[in-house]
Amino acid sequence: MKKLKVITDGSCLGNPGPGGWAAILRYGPHERAMSGHEPNTTNNRMELTAAIRALQALKEPCEVELVTDSEYLKKGVEQWMAKWKRNGWMTAAKKPVLNQDLWQELDRELMRHQTSWRWTKGHANDEDNNRCDELARAAAAGRRRD
Repeated sequence: MKKLKVITDGSCLGNPGPGGWAAILRYGPHERAMSGHEPNTTNNRMELTAAIRALQALKEPCEVELVTDSEYLKKGVEQWMAKWKRNGWMTAAKKPVLNQDLWQELDRELMRHQTSWRWTKGHANDEDNNRCDELARAAAAGRRRD
């Protein structure tokens, strides 16, 4: 099984507002940067979309280390999603999970791959995260920079 490193980030100009997502996929010496734009969205939706699009870009099941600066994304996958699924995508407060459509799409993608999650501090000294942030912000502004 191929081992990849994937760095993701989401950005939103206003929250809600124009948004962008970005991902950098690395396999050995190969690298692919990708990004996209949504005209009216939230930061959390862009964080989720970045992970979804990155995993969808993989043509076969892979072992993926996914690096994110989003605690929402990491905690959602590692701590909350299993409970949400058991409760019919309802929170502990018996309210529908926010961004349920994207969480379900991410869940489907995660079934295809072996993933481990690593959190990194955003806007700090992580070169990959900073580059991914630039790509996401450019996409949010309607400029592609991959």
